[in-house]
Amino acid sequence: MNETVTPVTEDHILGGRLTLRQPAKGYRAGMDAALLAAACDAGPGERVIEAGCGAGAVMLAVVARRPEVRIVGIERDPDALALAQQNLTLNGLTERAEAQAGDVAEPAARGDFDAALSNPPFFDDAAALRGPHPAKRGAYIADDGLAVWIHYLLRAVRDGGTLTVIHRADRLADLLALLSAKAGSFQIRPVQPHTDEPAGRVIVRAVRGGKAPLRLLPALILHDRGGAKHTAEAEAILRGEADLPWL
Repeated sequence: MNETVTPVTEDHILGGRLTLRQPAKGYRAGMDAALLAAACDAGPGERVIEAGCGAGAVMLAVVARRPEVRIVGIERDPDALALAQQNLTLNGLTERAEAQAGDVAEPAARGDFDAALSNPPFFDDAAALRGPHPAKRGAYIADDGLAVWIHYLLRAVRDGGTLTVIHRADRLADLLALLSAKAGSFQIRPVQPHTDEPAGRVIVRAVRGGKAPLRLLPALILHDRGGAKHTAEAEAILRGEADLPWL
């Protein structure tokens, strides 16, 4: 029997500093992954976990941006996991990053990490999408619901640890409700396509056990109608020249 080989492309991210092998079709890392990596503010010596690491774009960017951080990516899809492991080797990052087989439906080890990151699938119901490409299903449909992803992250981080999630803006209320079971000190950064359009994404940072008041931060504007593909701020983030700071 002939094995089906999934075509992959070899792309360059973070201003060409990193090489990313990812599927030619199906889910491909883009702006959301870049923003999530830029929003990670883990300090020297801290351990980070990413739930649903895919081909490893976020992990690669986090360790490139923060050389003294260690990160573990969890991925249930064997093809995506294999690519993540290849990408870590290809970029010489295996001493500081690791991709492991795992599923958010299975409880994480309690409190093992200082920070957790995730870009959970955007939909809980397959009926919400109109015929997604089969290779995209796992990235777009949360089979067990958003609550399972948030529970996994909350369990994985220690008290005082941070959780950073990027998601659809219209799920903000759900995110806050789920996170507030064990976390607080929320900071929310809207992400708008243009200055005159509503936010399509939100990046939410919470602290496990945090009690500080919620803070709504200035929006990140991705595109400028003046002709450039990205605003100067967004372009600097994509190139790894700027972070998305928190207060």
